Amino acid sequence: MKRNKKEWDEFQTYLKEFSRLSEQFIARLDEQNVAKLDVQLPQLSLPEEGNDFSECVELLEKQIIPQLSAARGSRYWAFVTGGATPIATMADWLVSIFDQNVHKAGDSVATLVERQAVDWLLELFDLPKTFSGLMTSGGTACNFLGMCVARQYAGKLQGIDVAKEGVFNLDVEIFSTTPHASTIKALGMSGIGQKSITRIASINNTEKMDVDDLKAKISASHAKAKIVIASAGTVTATDFDDLDKVSDVCELHKAWLHVDGAFGLFERVANGANGKTKGIDRADSITVDCHKWLNVPYDCGTFLTRHLDLLEESFDVPARYLANDSGTADFMSLGVENSRRFRALPVWMNLLAYGKQGIKSWVNNNIQLSKTLADWIEQSEHYELSYPCQMNVILFRINASGLTDEEADIKTIELMNKINTDGRIFISPGQWQGREVIRLCISNWQTDSSDIEIAKKLLTELADSKS
Repeated sequence: MKRNKKEWDEFQTYLKEFSRLSEQFIARLDEQNVAKLDVQLPQLSLPEEGNDFSECVELLEKQIIPQLSAARGSRYWAFVTGGATPIATMADWLVSIFDQNVHKAGDSVATLVERQAVDWLLELFDLPKTFSGLMTSGGTACNFLGMCVARQYAGKLQGIDVAKEGVFNLDVEIFSTTPHASTIKALGMSGIGQKSITRIASINNTEKMDVDDLKAKISASHAKAKIVIASAGTVTATDFDDLDKVSDVCELHKAWLHVDGAFGLFERVANGANGKTKGIDRADSITVDCHKWLNVPYDCGTFLTRHLDLLEESFDVPARYLANDSGTADFMSLGVENSRRFRALPVWMNLLAYGKQGIKSWVNNNIQLSKTLADWIEQSEHYELSYPCQMNVILFRINASGLTDEEADIKTIELMNKINTDGRIFISPGQWQGREVIRLCISNWQTDSSDIEIAKKLLTELADSKS
């Protein structure tokens, strides 16, 4: 293909092929293996002159598409992964068509759409308007923003403008019980340091923060600034810290409270402000992933904070050609990216199309289906539930009766590999209380009872094959 402005004249041809490939891929989701475990790409040299459109499509159709996972399907359960609703998918296609750079106001309505999408999310999660925020690439980026704005706050307490002077003289201590791996990563990227965490004990046989231990350790700390990282839905057990009690401690010690609610914040949609997330409205910053339970395409997260001024101090862009005279901070001055994709459009369209009750319905459905499958596993003679199902994550393993812990670990890993090789569902490994477990997460808007029956049938077949 040669560069030619008239190439747009052929766009109808592109759209027809795009539509054909899209329809075929979606139609085959239920037929194909959920995960493709043995993939390879032909070793091709960079073309000198380029290929015709038809040749590009042929290579894509024969070599790439057959090796893609069914991640948007209803039985991709290895991670908390949404499936992207049809309207969110369409909106994401249009994002590429519109090709807006949502960096600053002044030339497009896109920035207003993002602000409205954030406002709608606050309504969805029943959070006060004292929060504001922006779209990011996901939870890792949100946690990074959380650590950056928290370190700016820590610097303020010590007369240091960290954004300008750096972290070298910053005296700060982090307190957390079960931080997500992305939060550890964020501590490293932000310069606070991965080894800066003081681990708070968990309540017996859970991943919940022991608030009494937090009180003792934060009281004993000599650090001039303190940051507490709490969890609204831990990655393995889906445990929730007592955010009201944690907030009490943070307020007493002037500690910054960051809450990772990547998928657990959606518990608030199901059970309201007095459920397991009670007190999260007192946090200083919150992480939530939209490409999880909101079911919009990758990649999309939302960072929320009650301290927009500190966020702007952390990420402001001083270049004159990017100046803004409106008095409102531009999104490029609130996050890492100066160049920003129109990620808010699929969020905006999904919220517009389904409303709070529509999203609540699929969240509740996923929770109920998870508990149905967990109950079946618990009653099975072949498997055992490793931890009560808290929401939409199931932890289970092979029945360990008559086996040593090590033997049960080996057989559990073997079981997981057999499940994934079979291809009807896709799950991931985990560890609980030092033992190997299988982790299964349901967060797709399409998942229904027929998918649960497929999982039961597979698990029964694998159990019978060992008999």
